[in-house]
Amino acid sequence: MSTVPTLNGQVIGQAHYATRALLERAATTLGVEFEQVLVLNALAHGPVERAQLTQRITSTLKVDEQEVRRVLATLVDAKLAQTDPDAATRLRLTDAGHTVQARIAEATAGISARLYADIPTDEANAAARALTLVTQRANAELAATPA
Repeated sequence: MSTVPTLNGQVIGQAHYATRALLERAATTLGVEFEQVLVLNALAHGPVERAQLTQRITSTLKVDEQEVRRVLATLVDAKLAQTDPDAATRLRLTDAGHTVQARIAEATAGISARLYADIPTDEANAAARALTLVTQRANAELAATPA
């Protein structure tokens, strides 16, 4: 008889890292890093102010601004992103960037479909609510305490 695991950081982390490993594998075949995937997804719906993009990625990945600038530079160097000609403070996807991002979205949808396929909707919704609350609390604690 198996026991139900306790919901804690270890269980959440194991699910995160296992899922991330699948996404990283898919991203690698497209020639991009996990961090680049997040930026490509953020830019998928149109140009974004660099400062807003940097804040979004630093808060999501819990990395410093220097790392985000590195990731942005690699995307520009790879011609997947470029400065928006209408506003030099914004970044946008190139046609190649849109193509790569669409492939990433397709791969992500496939991974999600396989991993979440038979989880009842009410259980998935409860898990999403619990994990969102844990994330909010952890972010509040990070914001309240010095690094």
